[in-house]
Amino acid sequence: MEFEFWWLLGIPVFFGLGWIAARVDINQLLSESRTLPRGYFKGLNFLLNEQPDKAIDAFIEIVKLDPETVELHFALGNLFRRRGETERAIRVHQNLLARPDLPAEHHGHALYELGQDYLKAGLLDRAEETFNKLIDTPYSAQAGRALLEIYQREKEWTRAIAAAEILQATGAGGRQREIAQFYCELAADELVRTNTDAAMSLLDKALAADRKSVRATMLMGDALRARGDIEGALETWRRVEHQSVPHTALVAQRLMDGYIAVGRPQEGINLLRAYLAEAPSIDLLEVVFKAVLDADGIDAANVLVSDELRRTPTLLGLDKFLEARMMSAPQTVRPELAVVKTLVHGYTQKLARYQCSHCGFKARQFYWQCPGCSQWETYPPRRTEELNVMN
Repeated sequence: MEFEFWWLLGIPVFFGLGWIAARVDINQLLSESRTLPRGYFKGLNFLLNEQPDKAIDAFIEIVKLDPETVELHFALGNLFRRRGETERAIRVHQNLLARPDLPAEHHGHALYELGQDYLKAGLLDRAEETFNKLIDTPYSAQAGRALLEIYQREKEWTRAIAAAEILQATGAGGRQREIAQFYCELAADELVRTNTDAAMSLLDKALAADRKSVRATMLMGDALRARGDIEGALETWRRVEHQSVPHTALVAQRLMDGYIAVGRPQEGINLLRAYLAEAPSIDLLEVVFKAVLDADGIDAANVLVSDELRRTPTLLGLDKFLEARMMSAPQTVRPELAVVKTLVHGYTQKLARYQCSHCGFKARQFYWQCPGCSQWETYPPRRTEELNVMN
């Protein structure tokens, strides 16, 4: 293919057109920037330098001089809310909504920001009323998520289910896991009132929403046990191993108590030892240790914890190993073992925590909903030290 020299003539032309376009954009930008108040750039500079107090003062001055600056009102309201000054944020957004000339696109935005102010201030009734006004508007999805948060805070689980189903139907993401958890919350309340029929009906709905819901399976077993159907409860609790083997640690004590109740403790021990071999866990080891101690004696319990410590060396395991050794140690050795046990136990108390995988919040007990970030099912069923060893 021969090179066409006339193409070279087009290069300066294209370069010139690009230069003209750039000049037009720059001139337009400069023209627009001259119309902005100087205080705007001062406030922006303070924000970039992480000086929100001075930025707010600068923006307030601009708003006083030019009340028509809608976007600046939004920036100011957001700054107030971020700093926890919710009353001032509410006033800013209420003032915007009171303007008769406020364009429709800004009206929805102002209403949404006002709802966020109420939510941050803990005024949940006002927040709910505000967000409900945004249904069937361009802010419908954001309002739906906010309403879902409100219903969870107020523990209105039936309304939370309805809100989650609407969000899911509108394509705002899958909510099956959350819906199952809301049904579990309702079922747990029914179990407290010993309404087992109502609880089981709700748990059927939870499992229909999320077949892998470990909590729903555990509660279903609890409902059967409350009815006196121990065999049915055992069969149900064993389904957890098919949903998530690590979560068997959470149902281990239920299983062991059930097998003891039906007179088959050794079957329970064998089952839990199989779980322990597949998914090592200090909580599971605790249950198996007590069961083996009661059924087979201290020597068998010692062998169990020794084997587990070799297989999964952790300080939590060492703490359990020392506990077992103290039971069988001669009286002359026990004081020294007690000193070591006290030191190790004191340190392991800091490690024996569950940790949220979303926000990092640590807790001594297992939660289905994180107390820190309110996310569902973000706690792995293992303690922090065990997770570190596995990684």
